[in-house]
Amino acid sequence: MTDTQTQIQTMSFGKALNAGLRKAMQDSDRVLLMGEDIGRLGGVFRVTEGLQAEFGERRVLDTPLAESGIVGTAIGLAMSGFRPVVEIQFDGFVFPAFDQITTQLAKLTNRHEGVLSLPVVIRIPYGGHIGAVEHHQESPEAYFTHTPGLRVVSPSTPNDAYWMIQDAIASNDPVIFMEPKSRYWPKGEVDTSARALPLHASRVVRRGTDVTLIGHGAMVTTLLQAAALAEAEGTSCEVVDLRSLSPVDYGPVLESVRSTGRAVVAQEAPQHTSLGSEIAATIAERAFYSLEAPVLRVSGFDVPFPAAKLEGSYLPDADRVLEAVDRALAY
Repeated sequence: MTDTQTQIQTMSFGKALNAGLRKAMQDSDRVLLMGEDIGRLGGVFRVTEGLQAEFGERRVLDTPLAESGIVGTAIGLAMSGFRPVVEIQFDGFVFPAFDQITTQLAKLTNRHEGVLSLPVVIRIPYGGHIGAVEHHQESPEAYFTHTPGLRVVSPSTPNDAYWMIQDAIASNDPVIFMEPKSRYWPKGEVDTSARALPLHASRVVRRGTDVTLIGHGAMVTTLLQAAALAEAEGTSCEVVDLRSLSPVDYGPVLESVRSTGRAVVAQEAPQHTSLGSEIAATIAERAFYSLEAPVLRVSGFDVPFPAAKLEGSYLPDADRVLEAVDRALAY
C-alpha cells in the first residue's frame, strides 16, 4: 500500500531492508552485496530477494561457506574503492570471521592514520523468537560494541531499517548492522521521502512519567508491550529505542531518566559485561542525583542460548520487564 502524496509505504522490516539495499545500489555502482545464498535464493530471510536478477551476479555475489574469506574479500574490495555489504547468514556464524572483523576491519583505518577508509557493512541477523537451533539464535552485539573502530547499529522498525541500511552503506567507517530476525515479518510504515533521524541517534518512542525503559532491536517491541500493560495498572512508562549501540546517543536516554527518576535497561543478550550493563553504569554516573532507585537490568541468562522449546523461559518478556518496573517503583 502506498500514499503517493507523502510517499509513505507499508512494508515488512525485511522488505524495507530490501528496498534500502536496492536504493543504495541504484545510487552507486560501487555498492556490492556478498554472502551465502543471497543471490539466486535471495537469502535465508529473503532480504536480498530479486537483487541479483536486477543488478547481476557481479554485484550480488553468492559466496562459499567461508565467513572469514567473505569478510577478508570485503576488506580488500573496500581498500579498492568499493562499498561491500556482507550478509552473515545467522548470528552464530559470525565467529569464524571474528579475527578479520576485530583485528583487521576495525583497526586498518587507525593503522593507516585515517588515510584509508573501510566502508564495509556487515549485516547480522540476531536474537531469538524464531525457535531456531544452536548457532542460529544468539545476541553477540557486545563483542562488537567493545571493539574500537566499529560502528554498531540495530533498527527496530521498517522505517529505520530502510534508512539506516542506506546510511550504514554511506558511512566511510565499518558498520556492524544488527538485524533483529524476529522483526523481519511484521509490517510498518516507511517514509521513503525523508529520513527521520541520523544513523547514530536514539529516540523516545513512547512518552511516560514514572519509569524509563531502554532497549534496542526486538526488545523495543517487548518494552512497548510492557508499557501498555503498565499503563492499564496506572504506571506511566517512557520507552527509549537506542538504535545505535556504538556510539550510543545518551542525550535522550539521560533526559528521560532525569525526568522519570527510574530506569530499566532490557536486552536479549546475557547480562554479564553486556551493553545493557554499560548503559546502566553510564546512567548511574551521569544522572545519579536524578535517580529515585537503582538502575535495573533485564536480560537473557548467563548461559548458552537454549534449545527452541526453552527459549520462552530464556528471553525477557513483558512480564519480566514489569517485574523490574515494580521493583524500581518500590524504592
